[in-house]
Amino acid sequence: MASSLQTVSGVQLATGFKMKNNSSDNSFLNDVKTEGIDKNITKTATKSDDKDPNLYAMIALGLGILGLALSFTNAKAALGGAMATGVASAGALIGLMLDIKKNIKTSIPSTDTGSGTGLDNIGKSMSDNLNITVDFTSWFYIAIVAFLAAAFFCYKRMSVKK
Repeated sequence: MASSLQTVSGVQLATGFKMKNNSSDNSFLNDVKTEGIDKNITKTATKSDDKDPNLYAMIALGLGILGLALSFTNAKAALGGAMATGVASAGALIGLMLDIKKNIKTSIPSTDTGSGTGLDNIGKSMSDNLNITVDFTSWFYIAIVAFLAAAFFCYKRMSVKK
């Protein structure tokens, strides 16, 4: 059974966003809350807080806009800059994907409680079975390909201008 906790757009990643309070619309978290197994899990999972912009997303957005502006010029140096920003933007998006996946892995709290009995054991087994994943839409991968294609076309445009 898969359930989406939060959906975030690329612009939201680049500018920052507010985490949703999922206490009313997520049955899994409601079950945890009503059973009272671990009130700290419920509080941290449903806490509404602001997330800072992701550096990789800001870089990709900024370079994408700069590359678009440079691609409309006829100067060879500007076309070289547009080509470089296309490649760098694709690299920033790949860095964004790796950074988000790393942050998800490191943000899952440790489940070692020491005693392993009673309610602690129930909480441990529940968090061991909890699998949090990050999925990127096809538009994310299309953006990477589009940046690389734009860099290629800038390269071809530069080579024809001799």
